[in-house]
Amino acid sequence: MSTSQIPGKTGYSAERPQGLDASSLRIGILATQWNLDIVDALVKGAYECLQDWGVAPERIREFRAPGAYELPLAAERILAGGYDGVVVLGAVIRGDTPHFDFVAGECSRGLMDVQLKHGKPVGFGVLTVNTSQQAHDRAGPGKTNKGYEAAAAVLDMIRLIRSVS
Repeated sequence: MSTSQIPGKTGYSAERPQGLDASSLRIGILATQWNLDIVDALVKGAYECLQDWGVAPERIREFRAPGAYELPLAAERILAGGYDGVVVLGAVIRGDTPHFDFVAGECSRGLMDVQLKHGKPVGFGVLTVNTSQQAHDRAGPGKTNKGYEAAAAVLDMIRLIRSVS
């Protein structure tokens, strides 16, 4: 499978790959309740991607966790509830204390554990940034929105997993 890179972009291509009928997939969108202006823009990007790729709107459900530290448990319950994948979104912004390091690290590790436990994709759209501006830059409109990219990664991984099963 080959996808073309977005011009000027050096990371993952959020272009839709061939070979996935996404219309019947059940996808969860899990977001935090912190930094809502940023997180809501990420959620909007995730919905846009899922719609672009053909996921039926009634097959998408949004969930909200209190914060990033709680995301792994919530993602685990969503996948245990029969969802094909979950897009996880948040914004952890560095402050003056070590809190950032603990929350960001445990969130990331916990989400990887959930993904491996269930054998289902967890799209990591939790921004870990130094400034609010960096978060806003990553939550802008279009296919470079990290919520869009995290949703694309979930769908692309479903396609990949099905191709080797």
